[in-house]
Amino acid sequence: MAGHSKWANIKRQKARVDAKKGKTFTQLSRAIIVAARNGLADPDGNFQLRTAIDKAKAAGIPNENIERAIAKGAGTYQDGDSILEEIRYEGYGAGGVAVLIEALTDNRNRTAADLRSAFSKNGGNLGETGCVSWMFEQKGVVIIEGEINEELLLEASMEGGAETYEIIVEEEYKGAEVLTEVAELENLNQTLQTQDLPVKEVELRWIPNNTIEISDPDQARSILKLMDTLESLDDVQNVTANFEMVEELIAANIT
Repeated sequence: MAGHSKWANIKRQKARVDAKKGKTFTQLSRAIIVAARNGLADPDGNFQLRTAIDKAKAAGIPNENIERAIAKGAGTYQDGDSILEEIRYEGYGAGGVAVLIEALTDNRNRTAADLRSAFSKNGGNLGETGCVSWMFEQKGVVIIEGEINEELLLEASMEGGAETYEIIVEEEYKGAEVLTEVAELENLNQTLQTQDLPVKEVELRWIPNNTIEISDPDQARSILKLMDTLESLDDVQNVTANFEMVEELIAANIT
């Protein structure tokens, strides 16, 4: 079950070479709206909503804003706001890297224009629906932080229906990421917590089925700048790409 899996490496590589920007209040509030819309409006029965609320609180969003976002997602809050739509956009970055973007917007034209500009200014192009999504598969991921007893993790992962896990031991981070089918995510989350494993976060993530290795510094800079630009847009909730940089670039702290 364990092993080196590229889906974990990609996420960590970007974090290590990139000064990660915090999500804006708008993005965090919209994440709550999406979670409440897709499941129960009660965080006790909706792990996605629970995670979104925790992130919002950590960023200092007031409780009244959080409650308003939950109500909007549940359809019980009416204030004349435009209706928010969930849309997935797809495109290519430098070197043919596939990029998948999840957005929540009240203006499709504005969002598409912003995304097209971000791609064109950073060596890529916004594509048609379906051009890269076939390269990705959505999975549930449970993120654990802290010292890990691998024997306990293996046992709990198997019991909770996990597909694989990877233990991460780096200079400034220790933990693990456990992967499962979307339908099994809450079961896995509860099983790991029952075994007193330090669950930090639970999320849905698009995992690339294949990766492109980036060894050229200029391409690496273009891709990371594109990812940063996309993630900074208020309408954008999540960005996933299928690049994997060589260790030399990571060590050089390419930015």
